[in-house]
Amino acid sequence: MNQELLDRLDLIEFRQELLFDDTSFSRLLFEMKVTRKQHRQILDLFDSLRDKVDNAERISSSAYESKIYEIVPQCQHSYHFAESVAQTLHEEGRWEEVFEGLYGDVQKFQHYLNNK
Repeated sequence: MNQELLDRLDLIEFRQELLFDDTSFSRLLFEMKVTRKQHRQILDLFDSLRDKVDNAERISSSAYESKIYEIVPQCQHSYHFAESVAQTLHEEGRWEEVFEGLYGDVQKFQHYLNNK
């Protein structure tokens, strides 16, 4: 099989996995046509951000958002995609400290965080 066909098959299988996962995060990735490779890079980014938080290093929402849009350039037109990724993971109890480090001081998230 040629590589293009293998890549297409992998994308279809990954999108099917996202549907079967049926979480808010998997639905977000499905809607935004995120690939398996991009998914892995997003999770790696969150791991690296968690490491920074664990080491008492400051993390920046603007740097995070720039990195997300480098990973998933097709989502650059979606202004809230980066925030949605972080908040959706937070809602699922994943990388909570990362969302709070990135957006904990942002006014629009205060009601959400106070009710969490």
